[in-house]
Amino acid sequence: MELEWAIRERLAALAPVRVDLVDEDHLHVGHGATGAHWQLVIVSEAFRGKSPVARHRMVYEALGDLMKRDIHALKIEASTPEPS
Repeated sequence: MELEWAIRERLAALAPVRVDLVDEDHLHVGHGATGAHWQLVIVSEAFRGKSPVARHRMVYEALGDLMKRDIHALKIEASTPEPS
């Protein structure tokens, strides 16, 4: 739960309107990297006009050293808010 809180805190830098974060460790039992497999859905105006690769890089930058130290795998779906 502490890692989830740290991830959410760092993603706040992207001013998301939605963050769905799911721990997927149970799908990787025996893989050896506990607490480190995540699925992320993030919606932010900051992604507007950015390619999918650029959006992923923005997420990686926001997470910083967590990507090297605490997160083994991160599946990312990054999008902009739908017009109302």
